[in-house]
Amino acid sequence: MTRAALAIDLGGTELRAAVVEATGHVAAFAATPTDAQGGPHAVIAQMVALLDRVRSEAPAAEIVGLGVGAPGPLDPDAGIVVDAPTLLGWRNVPLTSILSERLGLAVQLENDANAAALGEWRFGAGQGTQSMVFITVSTGVGGGVIVDGHLLHGRRGLAGEIGHMAVSEQPVRCSCGGLGCWEAFASGTALAREASKLVESGGAPEIGRLAGSEPVTGRHVAEAARQGDSPALKLLDDEARWLGVGLTNLLHLYSPERLILGGGVGSLLPMMQARIEGTIRERAMSAFRDVPVVAAALGRNAGLVGAASLMLQGSP
Repeated sequence: MTRAALAIDLGGTELRAAVVEATGHVAAFAATPTDAQGGPHAVIAQMVALLDRVRSEAPAAEIVGLGVGAPGPLDPDAGIVVDAPTLLGWRNVPLTSILSERLGLAVQLENDANAAALGEWRFGAGQGTQSMVFITVSTGVGGGVIVDGHLLHGRRGLAGEIGHMAVSEQPVRCSCGGLGCWEAFASGTALAREASKLVESGGAPEIGRLAGSEPVTGRHVAEAARQGDSPALKLLDDEARWLGVGLTNLLHLYSPERLILGGGVGSLLPMMQARIEGTIRERAMSAFRDVPVVAAALGRNAGLVGAASLMLQGSP
């Protein structure tokens, strides 16, 4: 028998499950669209069905428990999802106790971005460090912080909401309701917003052609930039500058050995690296300028692998 854990990555769009071995290898995987409007009862039923499926696909696995990565705010010690804004009716849901009773297994709950940080730290681009910050840049900006070998939780597990650092006095409203958040300037949503404005003004015809009748996204910007399109390259340069501003703050706050960039926009790091590093050199204290910014290694599996590691190795 191979020692392994079950893992769930609860997203507002997609629900993902896996069997993860102690080495970090994903032995079985399944996914389904999340019934986000169905309420906790419907989604938990989906979880149980997916977990039954992946268990059947890895019969040699000796399952030691279930790790769950879920959107916050949540209380990992109490096992309660406090308020998941992308899921209807998910307020103060005692997810750990419900799943433990249904499955007859030990269950550990963790913020999804923290789970991904754990995955990268233990099995991905963060291996060998004692202090690192994982940053995921996609629809929003999130992350997890490891300092001196410990995952930062803070009060009620709410530490590490790095996307909501205030980085500008510009009156740009963030999805959280605040003004000037890093997420409002550096997320994939922000990149798409600025690209859309440019397309509408006639300043980015190639991006508009690639988007066609679809809404403009960061993917269209990236595709045009790879073709050498000047407006797209300027948009990515601005994106990289905003990323560099926030990353400089993270260097000063946490003094990590490594900054690890993931998510859809994070995957564009090769096209943004020079500008990001240049911004850090301009803004960071000299002692922090040699910290590398590297790409995440585990892709979309980071959260599943990290959640499983909670049961296989414990919470650091």
